[in-house]
Amino acid sequence: MTSVGEAFVAQLSERGVDCVFGIPGVHTIELYRGLAASGIRHVTPRHEQGAGFMADGYARVSGKPGVAFVITGPGLTNTLTAMGQARADSVPMLVISGVNTLPSLGQGRGHLHELPDQRAMARTVALLSERVESADELAPMLARVFEPFHSGRPGPTHLEIPLDVAGAPYTAEAQVCSETAPPSPSAEQIAKAAALLAQSKAPVILAGGGARRAGAALRALAEKLGAPVVQAVNARGLMFEHPLGVPASPSLQAVRRLIAQADVVLALGTELGPTDYDMYATGTMPEMQRLIRIDVCAEQLARHAAELSILGDATTAIDALNAAIDREAASDGAERAAKVRREAFEEIGPEMRALCDVLAEVRTTVPGAIMVGDSAQPIYAGNLYYDHDRPGGWFNAATGFGALGYGIPAAIGAAAAAPDTPVICIAGDGGAQFSLPELMCAVQENLSICFMIWNNHGYQEIATSMQDAGVSVVGCDPTPPDFAAVAQSCGLPFWRCGPEPEAVADALRTATAQGGPTLIEIQAQPFLRQ
Repeated sequence: MTSVGEAFVAQLSERGVDCVFGIPGVHTIELYRGLAASGIRHVTPRHEQGAGFMADGYARVSGKPGVAFVITGPGLTNTLTAMGQARADSVPMLVISGVNTLPSLGQGRGHLHELPDQRAMARTVALLSERVESADELAPMLARVFEPFHSGRPGPTHLEIPLDVAGAPYTAEAQVCSETAPPSPSAEQIAKAAALLAQSKAPVILAGGGARRAGAALRALAEKLGAPVVQAVNARGLMFEHPLGVPASPSLQAVRRLIAQADVVLALGTELGPTDYDMYATGTMPEMQRLIRIDVCAEQLARHAAELSILGDATTAIDALNAAIDREAASDGAERAAKVRREAFEEIGPEMRALCDVLAEVRTTVPGAIMVGDSAQPIYAGNLYYDHDRPGGWFNAATGFGALGYGIPAAIGAAAAAPDTPVICIAGDGGAQFSLPELMCAVQENLSICFMIWNNHGYQEIATSMQDAGVSVVGCDPTPPDFAAVAQSCGLPFWRCGPEPEAVADALRTATAQGGPTLIEIQAQPFLRQ
């Protein structure tokens, strides 16, 4: 007899799922019954939040939905933070949880891990939450939770399978998997956009995470238009060292001037969110004339006024624009891009420039690496100005939802998705303490990750913000552990160095030659209260 739980795992495999991140429990045992024989890799985090962050990192690198298996109640509540980060960054993530037996739901009788309404809680962050109540519902419900990954702006979805349903016989007839394609941009709107762009004298392109897999087409379009390309955080790496590339935050005044001076602005796959476009919380957005906006989500398009809003996948739209536009490039595009790069780098100030120099040295030392970050000083600097050499290879939790503790587990997910690619995780000593136990997951899986801990003995960004607001600094100096002892307890090779670019590069060069997971502590200037 095949159970619903076994059929569920088989259907996940049919949909291309090859890795899940989960912690088994009594409420998910029946889901694990078919896992060993399925060929799906199981990675065991040390906390369910880590499972969610790992699924996030896996999805960003693989392009497939990251999948987490968690128990009902605390397993799901622990995963909500990771789901919130995935929702903010439009990352496809499927969280599968158990739940108590169907007759017990909503009764409040004190069953193990019982919640008043688990699905209602999940819906606060998930795009949708569904429940399988019979064998016949398994395939349709699975199709429903996968549908947002292909048809629009993705994010986290949730599916729960009750205890009594997971172990029941699977009696439903086999069904063929099908995927809904994302909306295609209308030919009429593409023609209008092409006409506006063909007539422009000083175009600018804004590229967001929705364009992260359209690198070659985006470069071709930028060259055809002679348009500088401003890359939001999740689009970094698309225009590495390209004369038209602007790898700088659109919150910077230099970049805002570039955008304001454009006669046509083409925004591709970017929600125009404040953590990219108004990170200094001025309450204003960069001025944009004749905005053309292309996004796969109709709700997002409705949130900002534009001269032309085009519903459709960014990659498809870029290809269509390339086919429709035939013009001579604006002659001063590279000059405008170079000018704003100089001005933006100057604007971020000496401290941030020094941190960017460290990042550039890391990139030179380990070319083509995936660089995953937590909310740490070098990551803040890189989000302001950093040009990565791998499309989709720079991502972190310092934008959007801003969840601390993201870096270490997300790097594990990234390494699981790309085992032959070096992964570098940059976390602060404060953020690292949210998820230090996940280091053992990297050891157990023997993943090639170099964990770099920027140790300034506290939450420096928050402390600085408190000082700037005239608030006495309280609670920003959590004592860090002895990272050498942490590394030894985990069996991780360990190095300690200063924050100078050359010192970081030397340690990194030695660590990556070691293979497998390693840990480097960078002794930064400790935060001093004023």
